[in-house]
Amino acid sequence: MHDQPVEIRWHGRGGQGAITAAKIFAQAAFESGFPGVVMAPSFGTERRGAPVEVSLKISKTNINDLCPIRNPDVVVVLDDSILAEINVTAGMKPGGILVINTPKGGAVYTGNHFRLATADVTHLAEQAGLKRGIVNTGIIGALAKALPIVPLAKLLEAIEVEFEGKKAAENAAAARMTHAHTTTE
Repeated sequence: MHDQPVEIRWHGRGGQGAITAAKIFAQAAFESGFPGVVMAPSFGTERRGAPVEVSLKISKTNINDLCPIRNPDVVVVLDDSILAEINVTAGMKPGGILVINTPKGGAVYTGNHFRLATADVTHLAEQAGLKRGIVNTGIIGALAKALPIVPLAKLLEAIEVEFEGKKAAENAAAARMTHAHTTTE
């Protein structure tokens, strides 16, 4: 387990569920022994497809810093097309982890000072029975593989609670399948 706080910055588009994914990860982290959890979304005009950024800080101790993340340990990208619009790795700590939903694998990003985790979350989520573009629960599985500080079982529980009555089994399957098919470099 990590003794230092972990700062995770999420990048997605409106409607993809970046805020919900961060919320689920935060809840599971809290239930897994991280009493310090702070989440803050940031977005411009609220519309489907607009860039969305979420800051999530988790710690074994209380967190007093409520500011958005400037130097993340981990960056999660729900849509690889954002890479052409936003410098998602801005301020990222050397040796940090970059998690990307992409069908292109490691070829989508060529930086050399980050660890990279990729999965075709969009395809896997569809295979799990979700509508095209619903990638928030699948990306949680990729993050769990790249940053194994919250047990996958605890994340699956949190997903099932969040989506009770709304395709809970399919959302949990998307996370489980993505976890199994995430490539780390």
